[in-house]
Amino acid sequence: MGSRLITPRTRAQARVVRRHDATRRLVMELGQKDFRRRHGTAAFGPVVVLIASYLEADNIGDVLKSVPLEVQGLPVSTLVVVDGGDDGTEDIVGAHGAYCAVLPVNMGQGVALRLGYELAAAHGARYVVTLDADGQNDPSEIPGFVAPLVDGSADFVIGSRRLGVDQTTDRVRMAGVVFFASIINALTGQHITDTSNGFRGLKIEVLKDVTLEQDQYQTAELIISAATRGWRITDCPVVWHARASGQSKKGHNALFGLQYARVIVRTWLRDRS
Repeated sequence: MGSRLITPRTRAQARVVRRHDATRRLVMELGQKDFRRRHGTAAFGPVVVLIASYLEADNIGDVLKSVPLEVQGLPVSTLVVVDGGDDGTEDIVGAHGAYCAVLPVNMGQGVALRLGYELAAAHGARYVVTLDADGQNDPSEIPGFVAPLVDGSADFVIGSRRLGVDQTTDRVRMAGVVFFASIINALTGQHITDTSNGFRGLKIEVLKDVTLEQDQYQTAELIISAATRGWRITDCPVVWHARASGQSKKGHNALFGLQYARVIVRTWLRDRS
């Protein structure tokens, strides 16, 4: 059998990947340091609501006001990871009494969430609920994510706009939700109706077990990695609201679709064994 030819091009690509990995790790370490500076050795409640935010100062205040203080009889802590930006989001987070960690540069939602997962695990969380900072998710629906985790009927719960209500009007993105769900279900043997929804709840054990490498579009990687490790995944009906204000950071539909497909392929090839 022939061995893979190592060319100057592939060596250069490997160096770029190593530099990016080192940069990512350094930025996350700086985020950890920022959290310790703000909060010391704070102890989270059993339920942590985690929000990654980039330039969402106009929206995040209303989101934070709606997060419940208790779910299923368990205290809730809210953690916002500010993914760079200079719009003063961290000041709004502090004014609402939530925990905050600030990354010095914008690295992508996947990196911000990974920092949040690490902080949640290190400071006592048993369950993590993620939601967006732009107002498209309704925090009053958080109990529907936590209940299956607490009663032991699921390890990972994903919000589904297809089972619930989608108040947006982008038909291309709606079709993409159906298409990518069918692809991921075919690859993993799952029956999930909405595989691109960032509103989700997970046991901390799942987050400690999965492999996460993507800077963006983490939902697909998270689902595939959890499914290939045998964790029980289910979905939960939600209302998907129109963005409260501002522009989406996900880019044009075509770009989003291509990047999301790339994450699916790479994760499946990595994890299928």
